[in-house]
Amino acid sequence: MKKPCTLTSHSGLRGEYEGARADYTVGQDWRAYTPEMHERWRRLHARQSALVRRYACSSFRKGLARLDCADGIPRFEDANAILASATGWKLVAVPGFIPDEVFFDHLAHRRFPVTRWIREEHELDYLVEPDVFHDFFGHVPMLLDPAIADFLELYGKAGARAMAMDALPMLARVYWYTIEFGLVREDGALKVFGAGIISSHSETVYAIEDPRVLRLPFDPVRIMRTGYMIDEFQKTYFVLESLPQLIDSLVDLDFGPIYEKWREAPALPAGECLPGETPCDPKRETAT
Repeated sequence: MKKPCTLTSHSGLRGEYEGARADYTVGQDWRAYTPEMHERWRRLHARQSALVRRYACSSFRKGLARLDCADGIPRFEDANAILASATGWKLVAVPGFIPDEVFFDHLAHRRFPVTRWIREEHELDYLVEPDVFHDFFGHVPMLLDPAIADFLELYGKAGARAMAMDALPMLARVYWYTIEFGLVREDGALKVFGAGIISSHSETVYAIEDPRVLRLPFDPVRIMRTGYMIDEFQKTYFVLESLPQLIDSLVDLDFGPIYEKWREAPALPAGECLPGETPCDPKRETAT
């Protein structure tokens, strides 16, 4: 099995792909994790959990508590028992990045790919590629939220049409700016629900606190037109007013005409406002 490549990274990719199945799944091989790896997980979990209490949305906090994974790298089979009863999802171990069509198929069947290796010591603050901490700590708590669980299945089913219309980059941006780097407003404050943010100590604080960051209201078409890179902090974040808005805004949207109109256009540069756009006020109070 060959290692996939990506156009959104300047870095080479890791992962042992030899021996992977046709769907790029592998065994987790939990017994291969060393005591040092489990200790690294514990330190990452403790540090990020402290930030979660302040910056993460309530669904993430509840999901993380339910998974109870502070003591070491979790066994995927244990998490699957919790997920199956809650939302019908299942984790599958993968070597790292997997091809788009394979990723979409897994999501469409409520299987979430989780990288099995863990980052090195020097990568504690920021990691270019997804590791087991990013994938499990960052993503799995939100799989227990029904709105996110349903959205991800529908997203997976949308992949075939995007590929057929040569519009995959546009659909990928929806995932990037929501599931990976999404913000949501709760009780008047901005909170994190995206895994790429909440699994990074540095970017968690940056996304919410840094005054230079462009935060825009959630707009599916704007998102589909906005470019990104995977190996640097984001310059733009999009803000949901609630998690159900994610599926409500997209489930009835006909992506076909949007793809037709914008797929040949250059991606809008991240970090720049368009004429007439108003950035989100991070401290705006919720209307009563």
